[in-house]
Amino acid sequence: MAEQDLVLLERLGRTVRLTLNRPEQLNPLDRNTLRRLKELVLALEDDAGLRSVIVTGQGRAFSAGGDLKGYLSLYRQPAAFRAFLQDFDALCAAIEASAKVYIAAINGLTVAGGLELMLACDVVLAAEDARIGDGHSNFAQLPGAGGSQRLPRAIGALRAKRLLLTGELLPAAEAERIGLVTAVVPADALASESLAWAERLAEKSGACLKGAKYLVNEGMLRPFPDALRMEQDYVYAYATGDPDATEGLNAFAEKRPPRYRELD
Repeated sequence: MAEQDLVLLERLGRTVRLTLNRPEQLNPLDRNTLRRLKELVLALEDDAGLRSVIVTGQGRAFSAGGDLKGYLSLYRQPAAFRAFLQDFDALCAAIEASAKVYIAAINGLTVAGGLELMLACDVVLAAEDARIGDGHSNFAQLPGAGGSQRLPRAIGALRAKRLLLTGELLPAAEAERIGLVTAVVPADALASESLAWAERLAEKSGACLKGAKYLVNEGMLRPFPDALRMEQDYVYAYATGDPDATEGLNAFAEKRPPRYRELD
C-alpha cells in the first residue's frame, strides 16, 4: 500500500477527517503509518480555516496498536526502535499542542498504541460496541508513547494500573463511566455525531478553543499553584489582547452572531 493511502484525508467544511486505512490488520500504528499521520497533522496546522480534526479507523477497529510481528525485527534495531518511539511521541505531542481540536471517533477495537493515540485527542466519542484498553501486558510489552503517563492523568492512578496490569478491554459504557471517553453514541451514528461535534466547535472562537485546550494540557503538567498563576497570566493576556474576547461580549450585547477572526 502506498504511504499516502495508509491514512485517508477528507475535507468536511472547517473539519478534516483522518481515517486509518488498513482495516484487514485492524489499523496498526506501524512506522510508515505513524510517519504519514504525523506528516498530515503538522501540515494541517498551517490551515487557518480548519477548526477541528476527526481521527477514526476504517473497518472494525480504531487501532489495535502496533505491529506486534514487526516488533521482533524492530527490537533488533535499537536506533530504528528509538526513532519509532520518538515519532509516536512527536505525533501525540503535536496533537496536544495543536490549535485545532482533535476528536477521536472510536469505531471499534482500541488497544495499546490505539489507546495512546486516543489519549492525545481532546474529545473522545466511542461507538457503543467499542472496546478500549491498554493490552500491552497481554504480550509482555509496555506502553512507550505516553500511555503510562497520560492514562493515570485521565482516569487516576489506580484505574490506570488496572488497565496496564491486567490488559483487559473495557466496553464503551464502562470507559465513559470512568472518564476515559467523552461520550458513547450508537455505532451507526458515530460519523454523524463526530461531525456534529466538529460543526458546533466551528462556531466558537478559534483563539478561545486554543486557549482552553492549552490551559488544561499545560496545567496538568504543573504543580497546582503554578498552574493557577499560569491560568491567570494567560487569561489576562487573552482578554486584554485578543479581539475575539471583546467580540464575544459585543455580540452578546448587540444580540447578533459573533464574527471571530481566523487564527494565523
